[in-house]
Amino acid sequence: MNITKIINQTQQPKLYEQGTSFMWTDPYISKQLLQVHLNPDIDLASRKKSTIEMTVDWILSAQKEDQPLKILDLGCGPGLYTELLAKRGHDVTGVDISENSIAHAKASAKEKGLNITYRNESYLEADLGENEYDLVILIYTDLGALIPSDRTPLLSKINQAVKPGGTFIFDVLKDRSFQKKLTGKSWEASKEGFWKGSPYLALSESFLYEKEKVILSQHTIIDEDENIDIYRFWTHFFSQNDVSNMLSSLSFSSITFNDHLLPESDMWNGDNVLFVRCDK
Repeated sequence: MNITKIINQTQQPKLYEQGTSFMWTDPYISKQLLQVHLNPDIDLASRKKSTIEMTVDWILSAQKEDQPLKILDLGCGPGLYTELLAKRGHDVTGVDISENSIAHAKASAKEKGLNITYRNESYLEADLGENEYDLVILIYTDLGALIPSDRTPLLSKINQAVKPGGTFIFDVLKDRSFQKKLTGKSWEASKEGFWKGSPYLALSESFLYEKEKVILSQHTIIDEDENIDIYRFWTHFFSQNDVSNMLSSLSFSSITFNDHLLPESDMWNGDNVLFVRCDK
């Protein structure tokens, strides 16, 4: 085993330097992610079922008119939000990059008799249309997982897709307690597990870029043939002022904040999460 190569691969990279592998479309890992999504009792991949239901109640209670809405759920995963919205009588479209999640969502909707449109696409590349939706949602801090060069054009597309009088709702993590959110170095040697269905060694660590309010979670996966896959997940943190500045060039007439929606449980929930409502 080339230890020097592994040492070099696991060092803190430059800000936004890409990893070598992409988790969401990996045929094996995406199946593991789907099972995490579908666990109603944990806040991983998706929030707990009770929290999702509470969030949907809040989203719909804040709408101006009590009538069926045309809704777009970006990063819809296996359809946990889309199904609740469709059950309330709304016309819902879900977009997600994971083929496994979309396949599950389609099968679940068919089984439950729900008329939901699902698109297996990256929302960064998808055509979202113009003045198309009464409501667009991007939930579970997805926006903060995007690097700025992806985030800015996506916000512009969403702004275009929302009808006049419509709404865009998303959530971000607050810019505090950075050091507490860092994880130390850890390793896992497994015959099979989350990362692979064959033996692997996983080396994990997080790095703080404090000036930019960014934490990188880096996972280096080494298989029996000494092939190395590097997964990098960038998490951005925001103040209300940061969010307002980020949206300042868009045509939203009103921006409001809610940081008391989620129940308290850990550093990634409760008032650590800021929900943003943008009215056009």
